[in-house]
Amino acid sequence: MTFQIVRTPCALLAAVTLAGGLAACAPLVIGGGAVMGTLVATDRRTAGSQVEDEGIEFRTASRIREILGDNVHVNVTSYNRQVLLTGEVPAAADGQKVEQIALGVENVRSVVNDLGVMPNSTLSQRSNDTFITGKVRASLVDAKDLSANAFKVVTERNVVYLMGRVTEREAKRATEIARGVNGVRKVVRVFETISEEELSRAAVRQPAPVSQDPAAQQ
Repeated sequence: MTFQIVRTPCALLAAVTLAGGLAACAPLVIGGGAVMGTLVATDRRTAGSQVEDEGIEFRTASRIREILGDNVHVNVTSYNRQVLLTGEVPAAADGQKVEQIALGVENVRSVVNDLGVMPNSTLSQRSNDTFITGKVRASLVDAKDLSANAFKVVTERNVVYLMGRVTEREAKRATEIARGVNGVRKVVRVFETISEEELSRAAVRQPAPVSQDPAAQQ
């Protein structure tokens, strides 16, 4: 079954690509329970957006901790001001409260709430999630037709969340790769979709790397 969370530049279409099963994972964590982030030099967000996302993650996590303390286990991941909430809460009302807290944080544009009403995940489960994230990330790096640094990967209870500014082709390809990784039971896409033309224009705007070789500067 396929359900997808996609945000276009003009409108937000929440869509989640589910590849079977239920899940979510992670005391309060900034940037996701098991996250492999992107490199500033090749990230498709602006440098300002990257810094802003870090601030959003910190402020959101801090406010959740202040209000709910250790009663919830929440991971906060922000990409281009879209906040992904994963983890566990003891009651549905707590999940709703966490979402409202996130929506009230400065500069947050939208929130995807995938918190599970269930007991907190175990240490072994979180370690396994970190391992899966590493395998997915490595598989994206190995894919010659993708720019791995365009993706942020978060794993919660064997569920892989993919975030990034990508084309439909890239989104489908990355989803296929993640689904093929051993141990992954569902893939959730939280993408901002861009056209191939937008991607080409962004590539043209990328500044050329500055050589550190004195001989090359002569």
